[in-house]
Amino acid sequence: MSRAGQLGLNEGTAEPMEWPNDEQGRYAEQFLRPLLEQSVSAYICNVETSLHILSVSGHAVPVTVNDTQYDSSYVCSPYTHYVTYAKEELRLVGLHRLQAPLSALLNLIGLLFKATRFNRVVQINNWLLSTNLYPDMPAEEWLPAIGLLRDRFPDHTLIFRSLNRTTHALLIDELVKQGFRLVPSRQIYMLRPSDEASLTAKARWLVKRDYGLLGKRGYERVGPDDLTEADIPRLAELYRALYLDKYSACNPQLTDRFFALALSKRLLEFHALRNVKTGRIDAVLGYFSRNGVMTTPVFGYDTSLPQEVGLYRMLSAVLLDIARNNGCLLHESSGAAQFKRNRGAVAEIEYSAVYDRHLPVVRRAGWSVLRVVLNKLGVPLMRRFKL
Repeated sequence: MSRAGQLGLNEGTAEPMEWPNDEQGRYAEQFLRPLLEQSVSAYICNVETSLHILSVSGHAVPVTVNDTQYDSSYVCSPYTHYVTYAKEELRLVGLHRLQAPLSALLNLIGLLFKATRFNRVVQINNWLLSTNLYPDMPAEEWLPAIGLLRDRFPDHTLIFRSLNRTTHALLIDELVKQGFRLVPSRQIYMLRPSDEASLTAKARWLVKRDYGLLGKRGYERVGPDDLTEADIPRLAELYRALYLDKYSACNPQLTDRFFALALSKRLLEFHALRNVKTGRIDAVLGYFSRNGVMTTPVFGYDTSLPQEVGLYRMLSAVLLDIARNNGCLLHESSGAAQFKRNRGAVAEIEYSAVYDRHLPVVRRAGWSVLRVVLNKLGVPLMRRFKL
């Protein structure tokens, strides 16, 4: 991979350039090489995309290129994110009176999106997980990459996903300066468990109570060194039970092969809850961190067990304990809003930065309408109902 200040873009092969010989470069190679050598769908079965590697300032950055793929996961399909998944969210959050009119509005927007080739996009630093974490480099160092991609894909919209003001303020400001538009994507929750001064007494008590359930319910923590290949089917099953079966099939459908790769290469740090009596794993989380920010793309538990067992509460308490010990800012993604607020998390709007100034006016219409609808209607609803 080329050195600092230089750029290169592969053409979807595993050996196009030299991978950076540092911790993040080795991580990128271990994560991305298998997806290039085989296929993305072998590891995330509902993702169809063309994967490339961008070299910028000594960092290996994944770039996904799409054209239609309207049924793919939201991690590479904006249509799925803003139409399909949004319609499912209306049912999950219980906005009964608003569900019918909002669903009708989404149907109309969906027609506009397909007419304007909304899914013809290039997404930069797209790791194909629920949240993208960014390399530590000055915001202006992304500019040559933007120019290269705009020239290489002149008929595509450029997107930086998973941006928020807490961790990406300088990058957001630079992208806006360069003509990107900020399009809200979801309301997320941020928490720094190591900063106890920022937590209320109630929040600290709740977390302590949740963690205490482990002993009361007969569970023990299992770390990454204690998990083996034999555990992979169960870990995958628990993730699917929550993210796919309970929430949405639009979430990344991680395969057993993904879990095997992530466990063997430590791409994610897996922690699990094992029932002491039965020896069965009933909950799992998998996290990774970068530049002091931690996020958990794998989180799941046995949803067939009674809610009174408290698996979600116990697993969340373990997650907060790990983040506190690591001194990390915890990006808790979206969902379970009141639960996270009660334990000290702060809500924030997450954005996608979208560049389409080089496209015809008709092609820009979908993003223009979406931006107005979300800022005028979507964000106020998220804040009002604390979604």
